[in-house]
Amino acid sequence: MNLVRKILGPKSKYDQSLPYTYEARVLLIKGEEAYNSYFSDTICGLAEYLGRNDIEPESVRIYEIFKEQESLLDPKLYTTADNKWLSREELCESFKEHYPGHIQNGHCSFEDRDHEGCGP
Repeated sequence: MNLVRKILGPKSKYDQSLPYTYEARVLLIKGEEAYNSYFSDTICGLAEYLGRNDIEPESVRIYEIFKEQESLLDPKLYTTADNKWLSREELCESFKEHYPGHIQNGHCSFEDRDHEGCGP
């Protein structure tokens, strides 16, 4: 990574058609607004992090975070039919239509980002 990218961050973070980051919210108490948040710059990084930490998809709501808005993702985009986390490859396939032109031929616009998750 060149010096400019180290200072300014990944180029894809400046693409307004893509989320800046992803947030997973895990409800702490049913019927309350209290939740733990988990973050990653990529959906694949977030799903892998949640899976490694034994957080089940049915307890999670994932949001795309844009500069001035957030958008709840449909769980069908990141889970299997039996409600398990999709693998990285499956996520790429699932999000092709969601991010038109950004995922093609085994490459995606998110490749320049950190794929680690964190939280809470």
